[in-house]
Amino acid sequence: MKKLTLFIFILATLSFDTYKEDAFDVGEYFRFRIHYGIVNAGYATLEVKEAVVNNKKVFHAVGKGYTTGMSKFFFKVEDLYESYFDKENGDPYRYIRKINEGGYTKNQEGFFMQSQNRVLVKDYKRKTEKTIIVTDKAQDIISAFYYLRNHPNIDKLKSGESITIDMFFDEEITKFKLKYIGRQDITTKFGTVSTMVFKPLVQTGRVFKEKESVTLWITDDNNKVPVRIKADLAVGSLKADLDQYKGLKYPFKVKK
Repeated sequence: MKKLTLFIFILATLSFDTYKEDAFDVGEYFRFRIHYGIVNAGYATLEVKEAVVNNKKVFHAVGKGYTTGMSKFFFKVEDLYESYFDKENGDPYRYIRKINEGGYTKNQEGFFMQSQNRVLVKDYKRKTEKTIIVTDKAQDIISAFYYLRNHPNIDKLKSGESITIDMFFDEEITKFKLKYIGRQDITTKFGTVSTMVFKPLVQTGRVFKEKESVTLWITDDNNKVPVRIKADLAVGSLKADLDQYKGLKYPFKVKK
């Protein structure tokens, strides 16, 4: 169960060449229902708000994850991720990570200094501060979700091609690699939806069985909404489905 919310937050982690504010706007909201095996384990939500940073209006994205029902008695999850990022180019200004996963806790805040390629990380649990050098255009885990949905090259990918992005997570840069599989129509609670299918390449070991243990489906439209993710874990399996949405910039296309 640990890290299940992280899987949802990186569903749309793709890498492209240019930025175009196009796929979303203030007011967009997603809720995902998470199943661990046959058990309804919990929910994850993502919402786009607006805030002001340095006298400039920016996007403020808020992600939450939590277990429900009997699951919270076996493994309680209460995660909060926030990101403040630029409306024009997607550059992140600040992130918040406050989590409790089965007693494993973190309470951090990061401040991006884009001109210096550095991030100031404040750890409120440990009462420490450190400045970390990062790569150019590095994203936090939440800003990456939105930053990368906005790039039109996604429709030009060919089956078998892999793409990567640099994400700043756990005080280091993570190379997240994704392989495009192809297009597929899937049945959802909203009807039949045309999707693009990807396989993130993950590390095998304690969490995942194989490098291609995770499969991701996103809508094949202008919204690029993640509608499903499946993961074969070292113990059991995980599935997350889009359960509710509102505030999409474009119509949600359903075939039937």
